[in-house]
Amino acid sequence: MKSTFVAALSAALAANQVAGHATFQQLWHGSSCIRMPSSNSPLTNVGSSDFRCNAGGSRGVSGVCGVKAGGAVTIEMHQQPGDRSCSQEAIGGAHWGPVQVYLTKVPDATKADGSTGWFKIFSNSWSKKSGGAVGDDDNWGTRDLNKCCGRMDVPIPSDLAAGDYLLRAEALALHTAGQAGQAQFYVSCYQISISGGGNASPATVKIPGSYSSGDPGIKINIHAAVSNYVAPGPAVYAGGTTKIPGGSCTGCANTCKVGSSPTAVAGKGGSGKSSTPGAEPDDSSEPDAAEPEAGGGCVAAAYGQCGGNGFSGCNSCPSGFTCKAVSPPYYSQCAPGS
Repeated sequence: MKSTFVAALSAALAANQVAGHATFQQLWHGSSCIRMPSSNSPLTNVGSSDFRCNAGGSRGVSGVCGVKAGGAVTIEMHQQPGDRSCSQEAIGGAHWGPVQVYLTKVPDATKADGSTGWFKIFSNSWSKKSGGAVGDDDNWGTRDLNKCCGRMDVPIPSDLAAGDYLLRAEALALHTAGQAGQAQFYVSCYQISISGGGNASPATVKIPGSYSSGDPGIKINIHAAVSNYVAPGPAVYAGGTTKIPGGSCTGCANTCKVGSSPTAVAGKGGSGKSSTPGAEPDDSSEPDAAEPEAGGGCVAAAYGQCGGNGFSGCNSCPSGFTCKAVSPPYYSQCAPGS
């Protein structure tokens, strides 16, 4: 499935996507500063330079979002470009996994390529749900995104030095992660400028370089019982925030209303479409929602779930897609091919 982050640093932006895939699209913050990915397809190669800011995200856009140290931003993810109605999950298809946010300090956010060192400021990962038999039943960061209409508040540490930064929002979907190289990452970067603050200089890691496809937080079968889970990458630095998933929606994630955010701006390096929040979704690229099929059956979404233990939904796939077992016997997905 595909999804897109609509990062809401209080500054909204929209991205190209289809059902089951998603993209961080908005950043609620008064101006447009997202580097739009060229598509809403997930990243699976953690060693690629695209892993920094997604395909098309290596080059900057003109906008920079101003943020106060000690304040907060709100990232937002949805399946369809411009569709922020909360009528469907932000990232569908039981795509459970952690949501994490990184920063890298740069001389000029509009020109930075993300090759500088990154540090983690936020993680909403995993917690055991009472009575849950398998990892699918537990509390996850992406489950919180779905519960809060795709929105998640991210505190900006109060001790950070003033200046330009790239903010990297990452959602990891673990539904096919039982095999190495099959975990799905959804990433978007935003150009921000932090004012106020202090002089903290957190330790950094390189992206790519800090993740391996065999890391236990990346290669894991969540369709079996999970007794412990540690999200990939470095620990959240001392000034950052670790959120326990499963709580209520608070802050902007609970109260912000669609309609006051700016128009999205596509990154120069990609082909993402600009769209105004609240506009009708552009669904011309691929089939998305489940639709009737001749004979009374139904067709699953492109990249959507079409089989697996306990699955009772549509088993047929759209034209050009085939139901393939990607994490047998737990999960099958409509993938391109015949």
